Amino acid sequence: MIERRPFDRLGGADHGWLKARHHFSFASYYDPQKMGWGPIRVWNDDEIAPRSGFPPHPHADMEIITYVREGAITHQDSLGNQGRTEAGDVQVMSAGTGIRHAEYNMEPETTRIFQIWIEPKSRGGPPAWGAKPFPKGDRAGRFVTLASGLPGDEDALPIRTDARVSGATIRAGETAEYALGAGRHAYLVPAAGAVEVNGVRLDARDGAAIANEDVLRITALEDAEVVLVDAA
Repeated sequence: MIERRPFDRLGGADHGWLKARHHFSFASYYDPQKMGWGPIRVWNDDEIAPRSGFPPHPHADMEIITYVREGAITHQDSLGNQGRTEAGDVQVMSAGTGIRHAEYNMEPETTRIFQIWIEPKSRGGPPAWGAKPFPKGDRAGRFVTLASGLPGDEDALPIRTDARVSGATIRAGETAEYALGAGRHAYLVPAAGAVEVNGVRLDARDGAAIANEDVLRITALEDAEVVLVDAA
C-alpha cells in the first residue's frame, strides 16, 4: 500500500519568516486522518528566511530529526550544545525529560529543512543532541542510514525509537532498493526530483505513506534526493 500525498494538498502556514507545509496534523493544521503514521508524528517541510528562526522553546519525550535540504541551521540548547548543520547533513535531538532549544538560519539565503518527529519507545531519559555530516556522494544510488534506533546501525546518529531514517541520491533512470518487510510503516519524501516508488509517481516534496510492502524500488525519473523513515 502506497498512498501519495501531493505537496500542493498538504496543510501549511505562512508566518512571513517561516513557510511551512505539514504532512501530518501540526499546530493550527488539523486533519483527523493524518495524525501520524505508526510512531512518526510530524514531518514538516520548512522554509526559513535569512537571519531568522525558531526562538528558544521546550520539548519532552520526542525524537526530533532535522534534515537540512538547502542552506544551514544553527542550533543552541539548554544543555549548552551549539552547532551548525549544513545541507545534506542531519541533526538529532532526543528531548527526553525536557530540553529547551533554538534553531536559527544565520545564513544570507533561505534555509530549507525537513523536521521529523518520531515518538520514543519509552518516556523520560536524559535529553541529548548530536549532528553528523553525510556526504551525498556516499549515498549515490543507495540508501545510507542517517539516524537509527535499530540494531546494527551504530554508525548513524542514535535515536531512542524503533525506527531508521535513511537518505539516497539517485540519478535519472537508476533504481535504489530498500527492504522494508512486514509490519513496518514507511514514509518517503523526495527532497528534490521526481521518482517512482513501486510504480507510484512522486514529485519533489510529495509524501508517500507506505505499509505492507516487502521491498521498495525507487526509480529516479530525474536526478533525485530521497529521505525515508522506516518505523514499526
